[in-house]
Amino acid sequence: MFSCWLSRQYWGFSTPTGRIAHLIRGSLSRTLVLSSQRRTPEFSSFVARTNTCGELRSSHLGQEVTLCGWIQYRRQNIFLVLRDFHGLVQVVIPQEESAASVKKILCEAPVESVVQVSGTVISRPPGQENPKMPTGEIEVKVKTAELLNSCKKLPFEIKDFVKKTEALRLQYRYLDLRSFQMQYNLRLRSQMVMKMREYLCNLHGFVDIETPTLFKRTPGGAKEFVIPSREPGKFYCLPQSPQQFKQLLMVGGLDRYFQVARCYRDEGSRPDRQPEFTQIDIEMSFVDQTGIRSLIEGLLQYSWPNDKDPLVVPFPSMTFVEALASYGTDKPDTRFGMKIIDISDMFRNTEVEFLQDALSKPQGAVKAICISEGAKYLKRKDIESIRKFAADHFNQEVLPVFPKASRNWNTPVAQSILEEQRSGLIRLMEIQEDDVVLLTAGEHKKACSVLGKLRLECADLLEARGLVLRDPALFSFLWVVDFPLFLPKEENPGELESAHHPFTAPHPSDLQLLYTEPEKVRSQHYDLVLNGSEIGGGSIRIHDAELQRYILATLLKEDVKLLSHLLQALGFGAPPHGGIALGLDRLICLVTGAPSIRDVIAFPKSFRGHDLMSSAPESLPPEELKPYHIQVSWPADSEA
Repeated sequence: MFSCWLSRQYWGFSTPTGRIAHLIRGSLSRTLVLSSQRRTPEFSSFVARTNTCGELRSSHLGQEVTLCGWIQYRRQNIFLVLRDFHGLVQVVIPQEESAASVKKILCEAPVESVVQVSGTVISRPPGQENPKMPTGEIEVKVKTAELLNSCKKLPFEIKDFVKKTEALRLQYRYLDLRSFQMQYNLRLRSQMVMKMREYLCNLHGFVDIETPTLFKRTPGGAKEFVIPSREPGKFYCLPQSPQQFKQLLMVGGLDRYFQVARCYRDEGSRPDRQPEFTQIDIEMSFVDQTGIRSLIEGLLQYSWPNDKDPLVVPFPSMTFVEALASYGTDKPDTRFGMKIIDISDMFRNTEVEFLQDALSKPQGAVKAICISEGAKYLKRKDIESIRKFAADHFNQEVLPVFPKASRNWNTPVAQSILEEQRSGLIRLMEIQEDDVVLLTAGEHKKACSVLGKLRLECADLLEARGLVLRDPALFSFLWVVDFPLFLPKEENPGELESAHHPFTAPHPSDLQLLYTEPEKVRSQHYDLVLNGSEIGGGSIRIHDAELQRYILATLLKEDVKLLSHLLQALGFGAPPHGGIALGLDRLICLVTGAPSIRDVIAFPKSFRGHDLMSSAPESLPPEELKPYHIQVSWPADSEA
């Protein structure tokens, strides 16, 4: 009976079977897609206006319209430009004596006041058309006007070209939201999320499920926000992600879960990080890495903005080891070259002392990157700043070498290297006139990491000189796979911590190493990288309770009592499952070209995690804290 009821919910009261049902369902899916693409939104339904400011064209000539919006600017008390979310339109202020009251309203209302006007759409006089405005062929001759709300003196002008500090923008966020760029960013975000929901739920049968915000502490990972309860000494935590809940939904047989999820991390805000953020959260049963990757590629292709070049799938992939060796990072920007080259074999018999010393040690290597036309565009002080950066941040010596440059900036050591291997370097690294080689020697991972950072630093320097290495219109997606399952803890390298999270399944080929050499085990974790930023991460999960218990208790030395509910659930017939989460804020930030994720969030926190508009967080009086059985212990130097 349950299956019949479920069928009726999806397909109506009758339940077709066999090939007919398949055709009907396929047709319904196609109809949902096509209808959503054809439908034009009714922006003026249910409201006082007849049209939006941005939609009027020559096809509306002669029509009587009512518009509502903000006064953008006024010229000579003859014209004003009215703005709403949809665009701008020029309004003609009546000059007749009989329309004095209308003229008074429109001429005396301050800029950014809200008005409602009614009038006739007319052509602009010949020669006065504005081709830069979509509504530039017409104007509205006003008959009646009403001042809906007058605007006080503004802290800044509502124009994109007017420079404002970010602090001022966040303090008056409701004004900043009126700007064209913020309107574009938030509307694009809404459209992409809607298309994602349509793709997942309508086309692929995912179920949109909300998971709790009040939860308990999760072992490992980022710091969590703690929420007091009315029970003495007991606290909730805000979830870093719905990780446990989505796995439990798979145990519950939901099969395909999706959520636009709010997540929380108690850490400082950075250009690509916020204490509260949004992710497209996905989990599936009976899936492998290939299935998840194909799903996400289709999802992004389907929801990609129409004003961008279409995405080409499948996205390329590389292993974690390959990414580190070629780019010095697990999130490489593949829009430009400058790859790291291992030149160790060239110097096995070198007389250069610091190269000899590096190659004699375990994992010792000589690595280099070639900066195309570096000698032409980089100044001597740039080269010195690069060397200083490597020394200060990595305690690593980096040697600039000029094999074919007209400028002779080679140090004696660089000259010795060229005397030994000039032709070999030129051949292996395909060096052209005025190229610069940055060479370093040391432990493999460290050498790759420093050159990976310098690769990006050099790209910044070259672009500051006018070269375009990273095309802003190019979107270079990359899957990075085969991450290590564990990493040594920074504070105690003898102990292990999860590279991703403790629920990630080990690579099937490495399962036996889990019990002998766990530090060598690869994981079934995958990251999606876009233009050098990680925009998504996921994994195939552990669905065996005993394996999960062994990893938590024995290898990670975590208190399994914190996860007793999950371990118990895995023992009750959990299906194989996996998933991924896409960072929505970061994705939209990259798609729009915004400088910070704060520019694609309606009400973000500041760099320090504060809400400058409402002054949150704020202090609470002791009487309001009393029901939660907590007291504030003020620092000795605090004035509070």
